[in-house]
Amino acid sequence: MTAESFESNRDEYGPEASRPIGLLDVLSVAAVVVDADGRIVFWTPQAEELFGYTSEEALGTHAARLFIHPEHLPAVAKLFAEVLKTGRSWAGAFPIRHKDGSTRLTEFRNMRLLDDLGDVYALGIAADHSLLQRVETDLALCERLINQSPIGLALLDPDLHYLLVNPALERIDATPAEDHIGRRLRETLPLPDIDTIESALRQVLTTGTPLLDQYHVGRPPADPEHEHAWSLSFYRLEDPGGRILGAAISFVDVTERHRAAAEADRARRRLALIADASTRVGTTLEVERTAHELAEVATPELADVVAVDILDSALACRRKRKPDNGPELFRALALKSAYPSVALRAADPPGDLAAYEGDRLVTLCVHTARPVLVRHVGPHDLPRIARDPEATSLLARAGVHSYLAVPLIAHGEVLGALDLKRTRNPVPFDDDDVVLASELASRAAVAIDNARWFQSVRNTALTLQRSLLPDHPPHHPGLELASRYQPAQATSEVGGDWYDVLPLTEDRTALVVGDVMGNGIDAAATMGRLRTATVAYADLDLDPGAVLQHLDKITCDLEHYIVTCLYAVYDSRTRRCHIANAGHMPPALAHPDRPPELLDLPTGAPLGVGGIPFETTSVDLGPGDLLVLYTDGLVETRHHPIDDRLNVLLGFLDEPRRPLEETCDLLLYGLRHPDDHDDVALLVARVL
Repeated sequence: MTAESFESNRDEYGPEASRPIGLLDVLSVAAVVVDADGRIVFWTPQAEELFGYTSEEALGTHAARLFIHPEHLPAVAKLFAEVLKTGRSWAGAFPIRHKDGSTRLTEFRNMRLLDDLGDVYALGIAADHSLLQRVETDLALCERLINQSPIGLALLDPDLHYLLVNPALERIDATPAEDHIGRRLRETLPLPDIDTIESALRQVLTTGTPLLDQYHVGRPPADPEHEHAWSLSFYRLEDPGGRILGAAISFVDVTERHRAAAEADRARRRLALIADASTRVGTTLEVERTAHELAEVATPELADVVAVDILDSALACRRKRKPDNGPELFRALALKSAYPSVALRAADPPGDLAAYEGDRLVTLCVHTARPVLVRHVGPHDLPRIARDPEATSLLARAGVHSYLAVPLIAHGEVLGALDLKRTRNPVPFDDDDVVLASELASRAAVAIDNARWFQSVRNTALTLQRSLLPDHPPHHPGLELASRYQPAQATSEVGGDWYDVLPLTEDRTALVVGDVMGNGIDAAATMGRLRTATVAYADLDLDPGAVLQHLDKITCDLEHYIVTCLYAVYDSRTRRCHIANAGHMPPALAHPDRPPELLDLPTGAPLGVGGIPFETTSVDLGPGDLLVLYTDGLVETRHHPIDDRLNVLLGFLDEPRRPLEETCDLLLYGLRHPDDHDDVALLVARVL
């Protein structure tokens, strides 16, 4: 190859073809030359190391057959021909077959060569792909780490002269990077203990043991009026052969840590208060309880006297009109004092409604949706805090000297305000108190918002449920009746349980108990539709199984609802009871002269499954017999087998002569628990 052709190729291939010798040695770059026929004519020792073949094995051999997989031969032949024909180089990674049979991904640079006779050759420069990537990544990481690190970094030679500094260190000592080079550390960073620092660096250079987190304080040139603190760490630098290159220093600015030391204890207490609020506020879905929990958490850590007041419109879940400067109607929900104080008499008792004019601070708080802070309460401030002149006088006697009102905001809606007063605590409220109070108010507001909507929906569903249930049944031939409906506890929603007593012709009475799976308004409304349909089909004097068959068709048309139901018809003339069951709990039957039992009825499929017939079973009843129909909420729990619970139910029916109202109460209060999550419908009939 001529000198002119070498120069031409070097210009064409650019810096990739002329890497520094040291880096080439690190990468162990191999060179292979192939003639126009594809035979290897040049083979370096590095090629033997990379591909596994000795020069004797490689020279004169077709390169493609030596280390190219057969499936790649067409692509390689095409690429080889293109490089020789056009002179355009090719670079990339390619899988190579090693002599040991393994496949290794190799980074290639292929280019055309011309000798002085005009013959064409192909030069391949190759290196292990993973090794090349690792070196490139290390170089890029080092450069990025030094230049972009927020930590000041300096590299020093063995005589402790600067070799390199990063931009962060430039900012620390207010000296450009180029002005550091060749200078000593003490010339740019005049710390009082610079001698100690240099001694520590020499120790690190000698022993190789790093020194970490060495604290030093001084006044840097960039800010000579104030003391700054840094955490310095020292490391020795060595090349791969163990030669000592110098030392590295990292500078971490810890000034703020020192300045914040005085606030650390206060901050810990505030965090503890917020953590306490996370567990103590919002434990139930009850608005009043949540407000009381908020007042308890805020007293006495945040204020001496705490009140929680909710807008009456928000409590009633009415859409709030656009805020103006007019009065607002508040309902007091919670009031708490750290100690007995006349300030309590100045506040509205929990449960009371109070109208506050637009000039009052609590009204201003909810109108602007922003905290209202009066650091030092004066005589002219008290009238804007109190509800009337008498309350103003009481607050003055209580010694209220600082005031803070924070809005209770959930999902963008202002629900009310958290009202805070300090009397004995001599420290006035500050901006940190505003942040803390706002955080507490924000957490509590979400819980209050959830509780108010839950109570609204629950009250609506309960009202609908009770309106759809029958009144206490009147007299029916041959039967004495008693009934109960008990909704689920406050932590759950109203369900779709119902009962009914329907008079039929010829001295017959239909007894119905059903349970719509689900809860809330939808379940109650579905129950109402099924109850209405049951009444209509009962008037047709249909067999109980036929009534359930019709109800099943209706339920199939209701989306996503499954219903269990027990329909019984008692004939007072024959004292026979005809019963059909649609997946419901078995009724209990108590006799005056023998132990109570569960009626063995075909269970049947729930309503809404569709296409399954329902079987009617007849049972003879005698005078004094007690028939108990109920929904699963009476007996099912999360912790007991259902068979055990049914046995407990039968145990409460050991005295069938007991008054029916007393029997209902006994079953409800004996079987139900405060944490039950289902409602109950209960219907008890005694044969006369």
